[in-house]
Amino acid sequence: MSEVEVGRRKTRKVGKGSTFIVSGDASAEIRIDEPVGAAPPVIEDLREADFNVDKSAPGYRGLTQIHSLSEPETGKHEEGNSLTGLPVRIRKNFSETAFFFPQLQTNEFGDVLINFTSPESLTKWRFQAFAHTTNLESGNFFTDVLTQKLLMVSANMPRFFREGDTIAVSARLANLTDKPLKAKVNFNLFDALTMQPVSLLADAKQAQQTVELKASSTNSVSFKLIIPQGLDAITYRITAESGKFSDGEENTVPVLPNAMLVTESMPMMVRAGQTKSFTLEKFRDTKSTTLKSKNLTLEYTENPVWYAVQALPYLMEFPYECSEQTFSRYFANATAAGIVSRFPVIKRVFERWKASDSKELLSNLETNPELKSILIEETPWLRDAQNETEQKKRIALLFDLNKMNNELKTNIEKLEKMQLPDGSFPWFSGLHSNPYITRHILAGIGQLQQLKLSGSEDKTLNKIAEKALNWLDGEIVTDYQKSKKQAKGKLAFGSGDDHTWFTRSYFNKPITGTLKAAREHYLKTASTEWKYKNIYEQGMTALTLLRYGRVETAKQIVRSLKERALQSEELGMYWPTNKSGYYWYQAPVETHALLIELFTLAGNTKDVEEMKIWLLRNKQTNNWRTTKATAAACYAILLRGDTTQLNNLTPKAVISLGGEALASLKPDLKQEAGTGYFKTAWKEEQIKPELAKVEVKNSNSTISWGALTWQYLEKLDKITSAETNIKLSRKYFIKKQKDVGQVLTELSSTNLPKPGDVLKVVVNLKADRDFEYVHLKDMRPSGTEPVDVLSGYRYQDGLYYYQVTKDVATNFFIDRLNKGNYVFEYELRVTQPGDFSTGITSVQSMYAPEFNSHSEGTMMRIGE
Repeated sequence: MSEVEVGRRKTRKVGKGSTFIVSGDASAEIRIDEPVGAAPPVIEDLREADFNVDKSAPGYRGLTQIHSLSEPETGKHEEGNSLTGLPVRIRKNFSETAFFFPQLQTNEFGDVLINFTSPESLTKWRFQAFAHTTNLESGNFFTDVLTQKLLMVSANMPRFFREGDTIAVSARLANLTDKPLKAKVNFNLFDALTMQPVSLLADAKQAQQTVELKASSTNSVSFKLIIPQGLDAITYRITAESGKFSDGEENTVPVLPNAMLVTESMPMMVRAGQTKSFTLEKFRDTKSTTLKSKNLTLEYTENPVWYAVQALPYLMEFPYECSEQTFSRYFANATAAGIVSRFPVIKRVFERWKASDSKELLSNLETNPELKSILIEETPWLRDAQNETEQKKRIALLFDLNKMNNELKTNIEKLEKMQLPDGSFPWFSGLHSNPYITRHILAGIGQLQQLKLSGSEDKTLNKIAEKALNWLDGEIVTDYQKSKKQAKGKLAFGSGDDHTWFTRSYFNKPITGTLKAAREHYLKTASTEWKYKNIYEQGMTALTLLRYGRVETAKQIVRSLKERALQSEELGMYWPTNKSGYYWYQAPVETHALLIELFTLAGNTKDVEEMKIWLLRNKQTNNWRTTKATAAACYAILLRGDTTQLNNLTPKAVISLGGEALASLKPDLKQEAGTGYFKTAWKEEQIKPELAKVEVKNSNSTISWGALTWQYLEKLDKITSAETNIKLSRKYFIKKQKDVGQVLTELSSTNLPKPGDVLKVVVNLKADRDFEYVHLKDMRPSGTEPVDVLSGYRYQDGLYYYQVTKDVATNFFIDRLNKGNYVFEYELRVTQPGDFSTGITSVQSMYAPEFNSHSEGTMMRIGE
């Protein structure tokens, strides 16, 4: 760590770090400590023009210089792998901003002293200061500050490694002295989770190398790595030493699998007094030689509320920052607060979990949020692979009141920034106004406010709702007046109108004038047209009619819906016509959750409990397939129907796997008192085919629930392109600037890219019908860097979309994809030689994931 000070013209010694001083006379100095006996670093002159100061101001005493000091230290440096016997200080903090809260102190001269900790990158920093007095006199100060050492080493690492890749990484050494140096370089690699050494070098001799450095010059050293399977992240440590000079850095790089994660889930439901057997047949009968099992999870509870509890962290950790998912995070926190207040037994369980003796992982993997987000997104089994105590503690942390309050504040601020001036919301910031997303968020706010959940009284949330409601009312009036002129008679209403009035019905804001006329016309028309709608639209219409006092028509719709429902021992009460489609109103989980709300409001409690069975049987792994579906299902299960049994439950289920009792397989496993919930897992080599058969005996008086989930990997370069309603293909071209202009040459075995080349990635997409809310994700090779790193709104070939560049892939979010052929292009710069897996290009409807496609996986060779 470096410590920076701004103050009087002289400074006290502060130990490790750099010291930066600015005072009334605008003097400044920098010090970067070296090991014992180090020579002084270089001196930099600072010009008076670099400062915006008033020379006529009282106390102005001129400008001195910025320079470096080096003093012997008696304190200990952090030890690295030293070749000379002297300890090497390892730089680890590579934050891009030196953030600090100003704590200002003045002395008798009026100078201000500011202390803060700066990151340890060897680079140029921009220091900016602004000050003002109580009578609005002001001044500012700008300067560049270099953090450097006389001997420096800096590794050029990729953003990620991929299993099976061969990559040559390099490090730059710089000698800032006026004499030649012979530097000894040491390179070590560790498993980031355990910090145990690992051997990945193609040539073990490269671990220690000697490099000749001329005076005031740079040189490089390279290391060839072969990335194996089985590592989730690699920590590298590189040091350089020459006599009394030394430097070193340590950082962590995630390792991604050269495979796709496939999830197979078998839901289990056992009614009171029953004994049932379940078999996950695909797991039992697998014959694939390239398949690698990652995780087998068994979870069970004797009350379904726990499935919704388990799903809430999924909403909190979803990686994309669209308006809908930002609101889903807020919704999850508000719901979590509601659970804690409604169910004391759950609160007691979480308090026990949180107070456990387990310690948080303190490796680079956990303390680096950017690295953690990559691994959560690209290797979702990694978090599940931690021990059961850690899993419980993470869930308990979600329900921590302080954390909930902080998360509520953070997400509501994000949501406020996303809202457009007219009150509507885009899908992603930078896109145009999206009516459906706006209505979805506004309806969710209405649900929170009606249920009086934590956060529903937030002033910012109410402000957002008021602006969105004003926008919605304006849209209703405009559409009504326009349609009335065009139709000149009876108006027809579509799914958007049903959703509009369904959303509006959550709010009691007075309706007058043209808005009232529009509502009355809608209610009159909807009372007769509902029979021509699908069941999602009928559910919205019935709820709207109930809230606006048209009770008889609403009950008629409920009766009709009940007549068309099926009753099943395995699936409970459900609608066979409730199937996925291409549009937002063809979403099975959201439709079923909406009907639970309708039947609850209509007083059909018995039916609600049967409807919950179907909803729980459709849960896959840790969510209901999408954020929108998960939020709707949590709302339906946690906050609707009879949950009084939760506080008076005695666990009685007996479970066995492969003919052996679970109590024998997992002797330390215990069900939570009061809830009957447990979750346990087997990892990789522990997973055996006989575990595919599960038998459950339920001696309780209530239905019990469970799921066996198997996650495994299949190699990317063995994946062939999928032939579905959407077709994808991808090609790479080397971009060269020649006399005739820009020339693109396709990659081949005889046309290999080299470091420094620019690659143009061309993705062709063909859709045979219209789609909504499409996510296109193009993975990239480890040895390349994106040229266009700024996220933003794009327009190409008649298509509007939002482009987001991540560390592992480039993402394209399209809220409306019409039938046709499209081309997406972006550029990569080649950074490292080696053999790399390119990954695949995948496309998926974010809110109907079964509509998806992907390209084939290939290998890319990059020459020296």
